[in-house]
Amino acid sequence: MKNLRTIWIALAAAATAVLVVVALIPSAEPGPAAQSRAEQALRGIADAQAEARESHGRYGSYWLSGTDRTLEKLSHPLPTEGVTDLRSIECPAGWVAAARTGGDVEVMSSLEDQVVRAGEGEIVRPDCMTSEAVESMLADMGVPRKIPAPAPSAFDRPEGASEFRPGYHITPEKNWMNDPQRPILIDGLWHYYYLYNADYPQENGTEWYHLTSTDLVHWKDEGVAIAKYKNGLGDIETGSTAVDKDNSAGFGKGAVIAIMTQQDQGIQRQSLFYSTDDGYTFTAYEQNPVMENPGEPDWRDPKIIRDEAHSQWVMALAEGDKIGIYTSTDLKNWRYTSGVERTGLGTLECPELFQLDLDGDPSKRTWVLAASANGSQEGFTTGVAYWTGEWDGTRFTPSGAPHQWLDAGSDFYAAVTWDDPRLTDSQRMSSRHAVGWLNNWAYARQLPTEDWHGGADSMVRDIRLETVEGKPTLVSNPTAAMQSIEGPAEMTGERRMTLDGAGQLPAPEGGAYRLDVTLERTAGDDGSVARIELGSGGGTFATVGYDFAGGSAFISRAADAAATGSADLGPDFRATRRAASPARDGKVELSIFVDHSSVEVFINGGEKTMTSLVFPAPGTPSIKAVTAGGTLTLKSFSYRRLASTH
Repeated sequence: MKNLRTIWIALAAAATAVLVVVALIPSAEPGPAAQSRAEQALRGIADAQAEARESHGRYGSYWLSGTDRTLEKLSHPLPTEGVTDLRSIECPAGWVAAARTGGDVEVMSSLEDQVVRAGEGEIVRPDCMTSEAVESMLADMGVPRKIPAPAPSAFDRPEGASEFRPGYHITPEKNWMNDPQRPILIDGLWHYYYLYNADYPQENGTEWYHLTSTDLVHWKDEGVAIAKYKNGLGDIETGSTAVDKDNSAGFGKGAVIAIMTQQDQGIQRQSLFYSTDDGYTFTAYEQNPVMENPGEPDWRDPKIIRDEAHSQWVMALAEGDKIGIYTSTDLKNWRYTSGVERTGLGTLECPELFQLDLDGDPSKRTWVLAASANGSQEGFTTGVAYWTGEWDGTRFTPSGAPHQWLDAGSDFYAAVTWDDPRLTDSQRMSSRHAVGWLNNWAYARQLPTEDWHGGADSMVRDIRLETVEGKPTLVSNPTAAMQSIEGPAEMTGERRMTLDGAGQLPAPEGGAYRLDVTLERTAGDDGSVARIELGSGGGTFATVGYDFAGGSAFISRAADAAATGSADLGPDFRATRRAASPARDGKVELSIFVDHSSVEVFINGGEKTMTSLVFPAPGTPSIKAVTAGGTLTLKSFSYRRLASTH
């Protein structure tokens, strides 16, 4: 008994010792039961950001679905188990991160050791990061933007609007418009200019007309900003603007500098105008022109960008079949550094030079050179061609791959692109805006519009550089603020398409609407060509379709009133335009935006786009989904009215 009691005492003492040791061990971090997968991922971000700051003196960006792994390269691999997406954006003083699990998104920042659910609490952000940057990140993560619905009256046709006047595209009230000029942002307001001719058709000289906007969808008329024929050097033609934040030109910090072509007696020169009232009025530089023509017949359309990596300004200038590259430190004195020749595309115009991250990966930051060109030698029309490559501070070196077209329709020209300075560096390099002139010089002066001339601007698009079929490709989608003019959706279920149609589809109320269509060729289908016929007054003014055998979308205006006699627009207008975009798992997606005199089509998530003018006959609108023979499947169909922005 004594030995047994001794054993029990020993066991009790051992148990007590174990309890004491366990009590002294620090408690572990809460496990998955107490801490959500999203919170675990966000705290992993916090640890990695602290390590990156400690070891490299900076924070890093990250995007799980966007392939940005910068933060991991600065620290260590991040835990992503159980989250469907994870992202962090950064600025010099801190970071904000978001994690998505299913339909929920949770957020954390460098300033607060607390996780909040998006939409349910205040997101504390560093002072160096704007609310627009956080909102954009959350939108990329699937959190709907807080965009107010349009008022019911916004869907009404404005009183006195002519039959072809767009509801949501930029057009002048009267007279002529053409090339857009790159917008700039000042104190939350976008300032945009386009070429305008108040004397059309008697005189051909243009000047810069000014609009402002807070969302790139709704615009306010500000009148002429730079008038023509005021300084003895001719009219005011295409160029570009920049905000001179550091006063490199000497007109004051924050001055708006505009450099454009002026043409007098056929000679094209580059002039500088400056504004010290945020772009509302401009003064001609006393020593214009800042670039004298060296004897070239085509020497125009300067596009200037800031090259911070080399502490300089860079200009791309259209010089016939070459894009000349110039650099400057003060925006007044320019030095020629190199040129990029591209033959077979006619006279190049309206060049663009910019950077984007391929597939959202900063380690694949890529330069893009674009120019408006003529594609007739390859069975195309005029449009915007682009090349990817590298920039070393003096020279753009194309990758060697053939050029591509930003839009495969008939009417997308003179495009400009720009980023949003409110976003972080990684966001600015993952996407930028673009807008083009919605017209074609083959018939630009013959359009059947009476109260204005020159067509319109395309709606603003957001473009990314993505790998499509093995090559870097500019992918376009309508800018997010377009949701602010969308009405409620009307949808139909899956149905069979035949030569006679796919049954009753929502009938458009007016001439401005959006269609989202998914087409499929199933194992039981024997058709090949699907056609979405857009009609008015009992006829078809445009057909948007897809050829499953050829793997291409198309748009035809052969039955358009303008193509059949009401206006002589010629064979270029009647020609069918195609864009190769293979079906995915037998399906193809089309988003179709119609606006009284235009159709813009986004194919397979914007991998290809087609933009065309149209001129419907007056009468009741209609939509019909048919095949060219056999059967196909209309997998889904939705219709939304689009409100007017004028």
